[in-house]
Amino acid sequence: MVQNGTLSPELAFQVLVQFDKSMTEALETKVKSKVSIKGHLHTYRFCDNVWTFILQDAMFKNEDTQENVGRVKIVACDSKLLTQ
Repeated sequence: MVQNGTLSPELAFQVLVQFDKSMTEALETKVKSKVSIKGHLHTYRFCDNVWTFILQDAMFKNEDTQENVGRVKIVACDSKLLTQ
């Protein structure tokens, strides 16, 4: 949307920041279930306080179901950094 001029870069950044804050709040207050993830750790990185994990042949499992995924990328950061 930024590339075709629908959104300015500043507005796009504000949307992303608000999305991160909203998702953090929803995960803290509304989600009660837990998921376990198992798979082959292909790559991991820690850069600028952000963890990146790439798993192959991953299995996501909760109380009810399990789902197999060929390749998944997980990006995680400290939620306290989002409030700064």
